[in-house]
Amino acid sequence: MSKFNWHSEPLSDQTIITKDFKNTQNVRRYFRSHFGESWKNNRIFMAWFKDNDGKTLKEAVEEFKNQYI
Repeated sequence: MSKFNWHSEPLSDQTIITKDFKNTQNVRRYFRSHFGESWKNNRIFMAWFKDNDGKTLKEAVEEFKNQYI
């Protein structure tokens, strides 16, 4: 099974978070499309990804909304 390429794969709300998740420019672009250009990631949110592989990016968006907005 090949690893998901977080640098170049198209991302959507249904994209599954994998164990090899990377905070790439592609990922940041996805979150900015939901929260605007001023969106910034942080260590606590990054740790959430490590603990939640198997969830979707939509669930990550909801988590960010619940924790930071």
